[in-house]
Amino acid sequence: MEQDTATMINLLKEQGNAALSSENYDQAIEIYTKAIQLDDKNHVLYSNRSAAYVKAGKYEEALQDANKTIELNPTWVKGYSRKGSALSFMQKYGDALTAYGEGLKQDPTNAALLQGSAEAKQSLLSMFSNYMEVDPSSPQATSAPPKPAPKAASPPKDEDVNLTENQKLAKKSKILGNDAYKKKDFETALKHYNEAMEHDPTDITFYNNTAAVYFEQKDYEKCISTCEKGIEIGRENRADFKLIAKAFSRIGNAYKKMENWKTAKTYFEKSMSEHRTPEVKTILSQIDKKIKEEELKAYVDPVKAEEEKELGNEFFKKGEFSTAIKHYSEAIKRNPEDPKLYSNRAACYTKLAAFDLGLKDCDMCTTLDDKFIKGWIRKGKILQGMQKSSKALAAYQKAIEIDPNNTEAVEGYRSCTMAVHSNPQETWQKAMTDPEVQQILKDPAMRMILNQMQSDPKAVQDHLKNPEIAGKIQKLLESGIIQIH
Repeated sequence: MEQDTATMINLLKEQGNAALSSENYDQAIEIYTKAIQLDDKNHVLYSNRSAAYVKAGKYEEALQDANKTIELNPTWVKGYSRKGSALSFMQKYGDALTAYGEGLKQDPTNAALLQGSAEAKQSLLSMFSNYMEVDPSSPQATSAPPKPAPKAASPPKDEDVNLTENQKLAKKSKILGNDAYKKKDFETALKHYNEAMEHDPTDITFYNNTAAVYFEQKDYEKCISTCEKGIEIGRENRADFKLIAKAFSRIGNAYKKMENWKTAKTYFEKSMSEHRTPEVKTILSQIDKKIKEEELKAYVDPVKAEEEKELGNEFFKKGEFSTAIKHYSEAIKRNPEDPKLYSNRAACYTKLAAFDLGLKDCDMCTTLDDKFIKGWIRKGKILQGMQKSSKALAAYQKAIEIDPNNTEAVEGYRSCTMAVHSNPQETWQKAMTDPEVQQILKDPAMRMILNQMQSDPKAVQDHLKNPEIAGKIQKLLESGIIQIH
């Protein structure tokens, strides 16, 4: 492999690692893919992309990359760890155990493999424990019985014919309770559900219904304890797993209302282990997001953020940009409202030629503080590096509005102006390939405004008061189609 290609691959790998540590998973996947296109025999690149796919929730792709990693280097244990991880997320715990086992043959003391194997084994045991007992009302035969001869149509059977007298009384009370519940007459509903439980204390449905009333009354503690009792009764009497799942979900919803997110998550997961539904899966995703938000809030510490920023600065001076990114990223987690941290990380991305990531940080920086001049200047420099002179010009113009005497901003603006005006035809042709620019120029109202701006340049100030028009004019400025002096 040529030295230049090897250097580029290493640079891309560093960029991918930086994106992964910053939780920009799709960006990391894209960068690792570019590196793989240059060297499709590099097992480390496939392993890293597999990790990024897992973080992005793309488990099939993660598994494919893990298999490729093992194929390229069967003795590299991290490949087996990646495979086991992907399979575990796909809930293929038996296959995950096998993958971890293959890795442990190579390195019996590997901590990641041992932990992954233990977790997969525990998940497998939990799955089996939920389905060990068969509902006595379920069909048991392994082969279909012979079909009976056709019978003449018979009148519908009374569905209560096999119920005991107590069960019939319990059913009547439940119906009365349901009617009261629908009318939001909760005290009457509770009375009838309690009567139902007295007639038939073995039916989980009555406990679930009673818990629903407590939930509506916002008595979440009673709701939880009633569901727990119902689950106990249901287990003893081999209730339908869907009813047990419903009880677990109701407990989860009660804890959710109490904003006890982690406990709520535990009970929704128990519900899913009994019976998987799209609704509960959606709620789990929402709760995961909420837990992450709460953890991030609890993690905020401006003092530690400053410490991490200083470490980042030290590594930046040494030219160790990937390590600097890790410290700046940690600082951002500790103080996500500080624009300087995004600006510093953008500088690292620029050094690694990861311009898209740097641009994203500049945008975040200027969103947090649109008067932070360094953010606009850094954005201008990145856009210049991407050979987007017109957009860089707009960024420098923002910086000059903040400080007309700033040397970097003035020089950047002058340089971009020369680049745009040196070849106006090329600028125009490039701009016209943008569908958004084409749409703006086709708009009769915008054409009228542009004509007015030519005859009366001051008119632009009035038009900029309209946010929609201002956005379109800004787009034309960034593309180099128009200039405002």
